[in-house]
Amino acid sequence: MTYCVALLLDSGMLFASDSRTNAGVDHIATFSKMKVFERKDDRVMVLLSSGNLAVTQGVVNILDRHAHAEPGKETIWTARSLYDVACMVGDALREIQRRDGPHLMQSNIDFAANLILGGQIAGEPPRLFNIYSQGNFIEATPETLYFQIGESKYGKPVIDRVVTSATPVAEAAKSVLISFDSTIRSNISVGLPIELLWYPRESLRVGVHKRIVEGDPYFTMLRQGWGGGLRRVFGELPNPDWLS
Repeated sequence: MTYCVALLLDSGMLFASDSRTNAGVDHIATFSKMKVFERKDDRVMVLLSSGNLAVTQGVVNILDRHAHAEPGKETIWTARSLYDVACMVGDALREIQRRDGPHLMQSNIDFAANLILGGQIAGEPPRLFNIYSQGNFIEATPETLYFQIGESKYGKPVIDRVVTSATPVAEAAKSVLISFDSTIRSNISVGLPIELLWYPRESLRVGVHKRIVEGDPYFTMLRQGWGGGLRRVFGELPNPDWLS
């Protein structure tokens, strides 16, 4: 399992993903769940993935392979719309599932995978898509300005309470990291390192790409302050008088 989140803000786009797979008592592996496609001044596209790792890695490899296909064929580097790229991601997901799905089903292995695609191609505004395991997708709107995939339930409340499209990026990043801390505390299948990427609107190049590891000073301060603040506010709230 994993946890990924992407926000579509007025000032740009924020992406974050954890790096844990195969969580267990004696087997924890680390793989990046974030793939960045960048051609400066033309396009920046970020792909976040959750679910079966072999399936999601297969999707990325298909996209890379098709990008070097015969001249004249549309690829992620020639598409004029991020919608078209989302279609290519969905097609690649279906291709992997057609090839491997029957064999995985025979062994009762879950081959579901979900992806988030976001970024900007020159000539259109930033866009954000949530691509389902079946290959179809939906697009973010001003009313639904972020997507989560993976183990999302623990980190959702803080984002819902804090983030709007006008939220400054520093505050949005803080809320995202708190949502990761809440998820990590409640589910062993999500863990550090966290990859965080900031894309400034209309820049057509990656702004910040940071990897947050165990012992990171800011993340340590944040998780301690958030935990202590919750306990303090909880203690200040009155108990129900009907249980006195």
